[in-house]
Amino acid sequence: MTIKKILKVTIPLILGFFLVWYSLTIVSPSKLASYFKNANYWWISLGLFSGILSHLCRAYRWKFLLQPLGYHPKFLNSVFAVLVAYLMNLFLPRAGEVTRAAVMSNYEDIPFEKGFGTIVAERLADLCMLMMIVIIALFVQFDFIWNLVTKDFKPAKTIGILVIGILFFFIFIRFIKKGKSKFAKKLNTFFSGLKEGVTSIFRMKNKGAFLFHTVFIWLMYVAMFWAIIPAIDGLEVPFGGILIGFIAGGFSIAATNGGVGLYPIAVASALSLFGIDKVTGNAFGWIMWTSQTAMIIVFGGLSFLLLPIYNKNK
Repeated sequence: MTIKKILKVTIPLILGFFLVWYSLTIVSPSKLASYFKNANYWWISLGLFSGILSHLCRAYRWKFLLQPLGYHPKFLNSVFAVLVAYLMNLFLPRAGEVTRAAVMSNYEDIPFEKGFGTIVAERLADLCMLMMIVIIALFVQFDFIWNLVTKDFKPAKTIGILVIGILFFFIFIRFIKKGKSKFAKKLNTFFSGLKEGVTSIFRMKNKGAFLFHTVFIWLMYVAMFWAIIPAIDGLEVPFGGILIGFIAGGFSIAATNGGVGLYPIAVASALSLFGIDKVTGNAFGWIMWTSQTAMIIVFGGLSFLLLPIYNKNK
């Protein structure tokens, strides 16, 4: 394993452990334990049920992107692949998408690059939904979102990086198309399959059903966050606070391994704008993060074990 790969694994873990320590300086372990003890687990179960529905819906939505490519995977394999992907993201950020495509390549004979391309198309649709939630939150709490977007924003630097990135991208594409080496040809084959997978979103027949499931997935995400708020006695958060807390938590999950350590801090910081004290906000963040992480570990682990059993003929 190269130093670069080791750093990719260890740095997020070290950061996560530091953030866990920092969060526990805000709310002591004993105080946090009392919040967990007194939490209303009926509401937590309702939130987790919303999360499970979103995962099942994501697995079902995938078939709309795979159908134009001529693939019709078993629904259970899609569910297992999605849950294993979430499990992998806890250990290595953004490794889940690769794992998900690899699972379907192994058990459904879907070429890796095509399966990965459909996952990229999914992420683009999800990004649009996240932007819609941000826009709604922008109308509800304009000042906070504006400060969040403009903080440390340097136009000249950002534009420069963007121009350089686009330039290198076109040079890379030209190299792939014109290259005669085996490596270039393999890259060309991979990116052709990737392109076919990404563009499947424009060729699928059931665009309405795909849109419905996309909206439903994100409604369930917000519902999971919303449902767990009443689990803490006396915690009241307005609609704008729910959206901003949800957005802050979502970005924290992308920044570290499944949001470890950072999720409670990010959510507490967002909720503090609405008068929620840092101790209660951190406790809610920990309950939210622990419950959804436990769900992913349990169902992702079961999926990992059941995949070879369900596909014993493979």
